[in-house]
Amino acid sequence: MAGLSCQFYCAIHQIPHKAKVRSSISCSMQPSQSNIKVIITGAAKEIGRAAVVAVTRARGMEVAGAVDSHFVGEDIGKVCDMEEPLEIPILNDLTMVLGSISQSKATGVVVDFTDPSTVYENVKQAVAFGMRSVVYVPRIKLDTVSALSAFCDKASMGCLVAPTLSIGSILLQQAAITASFHYNNVEIVESRASATVRLQFMF
Repeated sequence: MAGLSCQFYCAIHQIPHKAKVRSSISCSMQPSQSNIKVIITGAAKEIGRAAVVAVTRARGMEVAGAVDSHFVGEDIGKVCDMEEPLEIPILNDLTMVLGSISQSKATGVVVDFTDPSTVYENVKQAVAFGMRSVVYVPRIKLDTVSALSAFCDKASMGCLVAPTLSIGSILLQQAAITASFHYNNVEIVESRASATVRLQFMF
């Protein structure tokens, strides 16, 4: 980020709890002169709520906006079951939130937890207001990533796309790439109750 001297760390964990999987995010940042304003889209989702809590607890960052089509008008702090409300209502208009942040001339970033059909427009809106994006949208298509790359390169604005937040998945990908030099193709198969995910490397 331009004019920003800090390091941002974000770790997302899956914690078993009562036969369900809960998302937990931890963030930390080196001290800076002013807080980074974080806008979270998809804030009412489980992972979005975890991000709200993590950003609220982190030094150097603050939640400046919550965007979602659910729980519109409700305080995001209450939706996240926090002890005190954050006095930040959930809105379903990203442009409105971006406009209010840009007027303050503060450093801002948009964290996107929405879906593949809206992520491109969300990033375009963020860039229009001079903000960078961090995108975690599972099942995002390669065409969308390529379009985002071309758009952000033309706009000279960075965008981090994380199609998976699993450390295990990243390690498996690296192992497959290494193995591919010794085989014609390498395939990672991840089986789930709802679907089977296949990641193939062919040379």
